[in-house]
Amino acid sequence: MSERNTFAGLPYHRLVFPRSFDMRSLIAFLVSCPLLMAAQPSVGIPEAVAAYAESHMGTKVGRGECWDLAQAALNAAGAKWDGAYAFGDPVKVGAVERGDVVQFDRVLVEHRTATSMARETLGPHTAIVLEVLAPGRFLLAHQNFGPQGRKVSRYELIMADVKRGTITFFRPVR
Repeated sequence: MSERNTFAGLPYHRLVFPRSFDMRSLIAFLVSCPLLMAAQPSVGIPEAVAAYAESHMGTKVGRGECWDLAQAALNAAGAKWDGAYAFGDPVKVGAVERGDVVQFDRVLVEHRTATSMARETLGPHTAIVLEVLAPGRFLLAHQNFGPQGRKVSRYELIMADVKRGTITFFRPVR
């Protein structure tokens, strides 16, 4: 339930929360509330990007290209970006958060265990951070990669396994 109010002559809504509410409804409201988001440029945008990716897990977004997932998530969140490969403000690996967008360029990843090794080449490739598992370890959402093909799936990126290439993280902003 919301009540209509004005601030500086512009309308806004004040939420009146019932005793229980679901987080997806709250996120949907925050993403759709331009005055609230204008006052706090990046609050809510990365979360909305990650939530979009999670809500499309196992489905094909757009043409199924990796970039289509980031494009759709950023646009749905109302993020400001260049429409190409600058997905927001660049961030360092140690500052990566949920909802950041990852751009890979000619990256070679080698996963080694005591009995096997797997090599993966990424790039150019685009993904979205779903979770920071530990320093240098990220759970990503992406599509057009691996056995799931053109459907959104999860991928664990371990920075210690990266052997070459460039990985750039971006913080989506409004």
